[in-house]
Amino acid sequence: RASDGGQAVVRVSLAEATRLITASHEEAGKIGVRITTVIVDEGAHLQAAGRMEGAFPISFRIAQAKAVGAAMWHREGGDMKAVHADRPGFFSAVDQLVELPLMPGPGSLLLRRNGVILGAIGISGATGEQDLECAQAAVRSVLG
Repeated sequence: RASDGGQAVVRVSLAEATRLITASHEEAGKIGVRITTVIVDEGAHLQAAGRMEGAFPISFRIAQAKAVGAAMWHREGGDMKAVHADRPGFFSAVDQLVELPLMPGPGSLLLRRNGVILGAIGISGATGEQDLECAQAAVRSVLG
C-alpha cells in the first residue's frame, strides 16, 4: 500500500508478483507445459516476469502483450478476443496507442483486490486454454 496525495493506493507487491509467477509455473509443471508469466501494474508497466526453462523465447513478448492489453483495457483476454472479433477496426486503432501489440485471447487475467484493478497477469507458452489455467491457478493461490 502506498500513498498518493492522501489517498491509499493498492498495488500488487513485488512479493505477490513473484508468488504469482511461482504459482503459475507450478501449475504449468503439473500439466506438463513450459510457460512465461508476466505481471504488470495498473498502468501496464512491467512489474515482474519469469520464463521457465524450455519455454519458447518469444513467449515473453506474447505474455507481456497479453498482460498489457488486459491492464490497459480493463478486460481479460477472452473479452478482448470478443472485441477484436466484433470491432476489428476499433481494436486495431487502440492497438496503435500502446507500446506493444495487444494480444487478445486466453491467458490474461486482471488482478483485483477488493474490486480494485491492480494490474494483470499474462501467460504464454502453451495453448491458450492451458495458459489461462495457469493464470487462474496463480490468481486463486495468491489473491484468493
